[in-house]
Amino acid sequence: MISLLLLIAAASSLPDKGQPPLTAQTRMSGGPRPAEQTAVRFDHADLSFEVVPRQRRIRGDALLTFTARAPLARLVIDLDRNLPVSSIAIDGSPLSKRAWSNPEGQLVIALPKPLAAGEKVQARITYGGTPHVALNAPWDDGIVWSSTPDGRPWVATTTQGYGCDQLWPCLDFPSGEPALVDLHITVPPGLKAPSNGRLIGVDTLSDGRTRWNWRARQPNTYAIALAVGPFEELTGTYRSRYGNEIPLYYWYLPGKTEQAKALFAEFAPTLDFFEQVIGPYPFADEKVGVVETPHMGMEHQTINAYGNNYAKAPEGFDWLFHHEFAHEWFGNQVTAANWDDYWLHEGFAQYMQPLYGLWREGDARYLTMLETQRNRITNRAPIVRDKLLSEEEVYEPSLGGAGTDIYYKGALTLHTLRGLIGDDAFYRAVRRLVYGRKDPAPGNFRPRFGSTREFEAIVKEESGQDLGWFFDAYLRRAELPDLTVRRDGDTLRLEWREGSRFPMPMEVKIGDRVERIAMAGGSGTLTVPAGQHVVVDPMARVLRRSSAVEQYQTWQARARQ
Repeated sequence: MISLLLLIAAASSLPDKGQPPLTAQTRMSGGPRPAEQTAVRFDHADLSFEVVPRQRRIRGDALLTFTARAPLARLVIDLDRNLPVSSIAIDGSPLSKRAWSNPEGQLVIALPKPLAAGEKVQARITYGGTPHVALNAPWDDGIVWSSTPDGRPWVATTTQGYGCDQLWPCLDFPSGEPALVDLHITVPPGLKAPSNGRLIGVDTLSDGRTRWNWRARQPNTYAIALAVGPFEELTGTYRSRYGNEIPLYYWYLPGKTEQAKALFAEFAPTLDFFEQVIGPYPFADEKVGVVETPHMGMEHQTINAYGNNYAKAPEGFDWLFHHEFAHEWFGNQVTAANWDDYWLHEGFAQYMQPLYGLWREGDARYLTMLETQRNRITNRAPIVRDKLLSEEEVYEPSLGGAGTDIYYKGALTLHTLRGLIGDDAFYRAVRRLVYGRKDPAPGNFRPRFGSTREFEAIVKEESGQDLGWFFDAYLRRAELPDLTVRRDGDTLRLEWREGSRFPMPMEVKIGDRVERIAMAGGSGTLTVPAGQHVVVDPMARVLRRSSAVEQYQTWQARARQ
């Protein structure tokens, strides 16, 4: 009876979704940073995790190596206070507990002696506790404690919105990436722990637990992930069009072998598409990795989370797998140094799906997929504000963010840009954004940071056109460009309400022929014989305001009430 009561008490003490609560500090990822964080280079993170599903706890030990860029008297490291620190050592010497504090989720460590610029320091931080349980992963961050149909633990993490400090002591802003990360993940007997990078080895401990050892180079801060379960594996090797071989791995739940094989069969053609259209797979020396998770998905570098339940779609491929895989190029290879440029991750990744439809089946599939995205654009806030912002300030409408427009409006902006400057200039510009060079090949590039302003400059060089007006219209203003069309006798007049600020050329179909109107100064005319049928922008090349879409969205909103 006593044992049963203890079990009931233990179960009742387990955290519910959304618990334990996060401080405002932990919820903020990115934005303005303390001077001490920008004054260090993050050289190496050696991270040890023990995952204890029965208690819904983790234990951690982090050995962090930094180089001072400027004189430094203390370290400021982000770590959720739900993971209290038990000890800290600096360069091997233990610190008194009076030497550190973490009241709100930002760990401040007084160094025994100040660092001069160029000096290195190692901090070993031992911590552990009950991590925040995601309310609705991956849209709300945290850890997901789940179980397989036969009752075995199935665990996954997602930290994009609130940041890496929910799991480990880190620099929680995009350019806070460590140059190298070693991961050691200890899990209960019978479970596996696929993670980022390359598998160094698996140690079996005396009590049957296993420790999974991984090494990843320059992972995105929020891309470091834990995934634990009784996984089965599919493996293969892909021979790239660049001549190198890339290992492929998929970890999936038992009982889903046929579905898993069908998804695994998508790896090779998807790789071929990206390597042909964009360039070499960025992490070929590590792996292409995917793991089945109890949440929808996330672009965890070389170990993308997949939770789409093998859904089928008319385009013939799994959109979620494709979207997260696109982030290996857009998000992991090129990372926005400021969350204000978040659309460089999501807009590009979203646009890759209709481009894949075009690559596979042609224009009809491409336009059909784009139309679905077009109808989801809301235009409530600008995508880019040219300010240093946190992730939530960019994404959350309640904080002035653009919400899902960073996906859909970002994608349609790229579609419009491609139509404006042509395929050659467009793909040259994208390649330079991703790799930082025109001639990427395996081994001659590393992950890098990019920005909207940099992309604008690259587009200008590759197209020979100054398109500041274009990026201002689509990224820095909320409302879409608005085209008026009037027909007076034999004259067709097109005019952008934005006038000379938006000289976007337009195509017009008259009968069976298509004419292009330059629209210099924001307007243009065309002579149209009486009785001829006219279609403006017949191939939907230009994203612009549509009263029909607005009315449709209003009707949809009312229907949902």
